[in-house]
Amino acid sequence: MVRMRLVCGCAALFAALSTPVLATADEAFPALVQRSEAEKPHFAQRQKLLLALRYDLADRHSSGALMSRGKPVQDGVRVRLPAHATWAKLAALTPEEIKLQGLWPAGFLPLPHPHHEVGGMVFPQFLIDETQRQTDRDLRRFDLDFDLPDHLLPDFPPAIFLTTRPDLGDVSQGKLVTLANYTEIFADILNPKQLEGLRLLLTPFPQQQFNATADRRSLKPHLGVACFDCHANGHTNASTHTVGDVRPNDHRRRIDTPSLRGVNIQRLFGSQRAMKTIEDFTEFEQRGAYFDGIPADAARKGVNVLDRGSQVHFMAEFQALLDFPPAVKLNLLGRLDPAKASASELRGEIVFFGKGQCAACHAPPYYTDNSMHNLQVERFFTPSTVNGRTASADGPIKTFALRGIQDSPPYLHDDRLLTLDDTVEFFNLVLGLKLDDGEKRDLVAFLRVL
Repeated sequence: MVRMRLVCGCAALFAALSTPVLATADEAFPALVQRSEAEKPHFAQRQKLLLALRYDLADRHSSGALMSRGKPVQDGVRVRLPAHATWAKLAALTPEEIKLQGLWPAGFLPLPHPHHEVGGMVFPQFLIDETQRQTDRDLRRFDLDFDLPDHLLPDFPPAIFLTTRPDLGDVSQGKLVTLANYTEIFADILNPKQLEGLRLLLTPFPQQQFNATADRRSLKPHLGVACFDCHANGHTNASTHTVGDVRPNDHRRRIDTPSLRGVNIQRLFGSQRAMKTIEDFTEFEQRGAYFDGIPADAARKGVNVLDRGSQVHFMAEFQALLDFPPAVKLNLLGRLDPAKASASELRGEIVFFGKGQCAACHAPPYYTDNSMHNLQVERFFTPSTVNGRTASADGPIKTFALRGIQDSPPYLHDDRLLTLDDTVEFFNLVLGLKLDDGEKRDLVAFLRVL
């Protein structure tokens, strides 16, 4: 079977690189650094080859679609097909036939963390550089780097839209908001409680890989990680991590950092945890996810327990102000205004609410149902382990809001879908929609204006 031959070939090629790099209780920090730095190029090459096998990573952007601050949206399907397969041929097969013939595209399998056996927070270089320039805080890891090319990631720094001041448009001033500049940007826009919430979201707290102990992945003792290191400007910069609440390690999921835009209309938080308030999630992230769900590590590395009635509440209040970007082609009910939309976008809206079945989960005006759904993608493939990540059943995933979706690549809960075109092909197979090429193009056109 084509995919199984590919997986087996990769396994043989990287057999010597599959031993996890894990700190041992008696390993001195200098030895850990030396060993990790020596092995870093091998694991980076392993991930680079996997990405090249799964995806077309070229910088090929759309001629007209732009993110909120002007970055071009990447165009086209990037997932590579198995040999001799076409999207039309796959769509004509049942899940059982795709599984039996090994035809499920490898890029539709869960995407491993850049070094899955080790895991932990890892940041794109542009975030590392700007954070260090402004605050002299270094978010580099000595053992690994971020894996996806910058052109496939969100605008940086992202725009900021506020529910309380829509008249201002983007209030970011084109800057990454940090402790060094937040008061000059927001002093005349936020009240004191909201400003304090923002300060806390920008304040670094000790985290599993970034802390002051010898069991860390920063060269120097570290203040830690702030919420907005991943959720840059209340949006996302595609920083990644591995979930703390799944074991064993090969089943832990790579995390796509979701945008915080529009949390005021959301009722579920965490892609699979289904926490019911943003306060719950804020508290959980800082007390649990920061330390991989290991209370002993949190205690030893310096967990900062936030006060629920003041600090967590203030943080949540600011997060609830973060709005979706304007959608100039939508009317008050979240549907296309025929006077503003193109013919392709209008046809795409018809597909979205009809044959595409998208609206069954993504209802306007915000294009979410605030629920959980199990796609049962495991119907299409035989479980396998690649680069330390075992592909099996994912379970239920929350319905993310699609408003402003073109600003938030890559897609799905673990970054496996690089473009909206990939996303349409994925759901065309998973839901058995049998969309033709024109319907797919029109559906992407509609998604880009939400």
